[in-house]
Amino acid sequence: MPTITADDGCPIHVELTGSEGSPALMLSNSLGTNLHMWDDQVGEWSKYFRVIRYDRRGHGQSGASKGPYSMERLGRDVLSVLDALGVEKTHWCGLSMGGMVGQWLGANAPSRISKLILSNTNSYYADKKIWEDRIRFLDSNDLDKLVDPNMERWFTADFRARAPQAVARMREIFLTTSKEGYVACCQAIRDMDLRASNPSIAALTLVIVGAQDPATPPSQGEAIAQQIKSAKLISFEAAHIANMEQPAPYTKAVLDFLKS
Repeated sequence: MPTITADDGCPIHVELTGSEGSPALMLSNSLGTNLHMWDDQVGEWSKYFRVIRYDRRGHGQSGASKGPYSMERLGRDVLSVLDALGVEKTHWCGLSMGGMVGQWLGANAPSRISKLILSNTNSYYADKKIWEDRIRFLDSNDLDKLVDPNMERWFTADFRARAPQAVARMREIFLTTSKEGYVACCQAIRDMDLRASNPSIAALTLVIVGAQDPATPPSQGEAIAQQIKSAKLISFEAAHIANMEQPAPYTKAVLDFLKS
């Protein structure tokens, strides 16, 4: 699969599935994961779309340039990928940090986005302490010290008990993330404020929340849905990684939205 060079020289790993003649659908991952978090969806979605998955810089097989990053920097990586693939316009489905990048794209690159799916995400953190504390903790610790609390935020206790293999897979993905890239992305999340630009988003938008999501509670998704004129909101009985905890309903809801 291709490695695409961003405008500042950072290599971005990309995987493509589905027919070249189908409409494009780009998927964007949460902090501390890679493109394989969408494995439950890609088979079905590839029947209808040319699915573009990528590893955000600092994650997976992409490069980890020196931080801090910003939502603009991460959005421009996406534009570099689209340009290199010759994709003029794409649907977008981003979860958590992927939803943050999606908000930046919807407001700042509207001609490149068809429909927008913003899942389990936020637009602004008034209290920066959670991110400052995490960044400071990683000054003297590695990501293995965060993996257990992360799994508890990402998945409900019920899902962790009934799907240990899925949780183990996500543990492994998290532990292979570049610490430097992870910290640089934490800085981007800490510093983002998408509230003023979100009302300019014209793309039809679906906001997805997890009813039991402690990382991005439903109130944060509800605020985004109120900011974007065309947005509608749906909720799943899930914690943060809703597409893995409720794979069949999530897959269907996105398809229904994109095909409507």
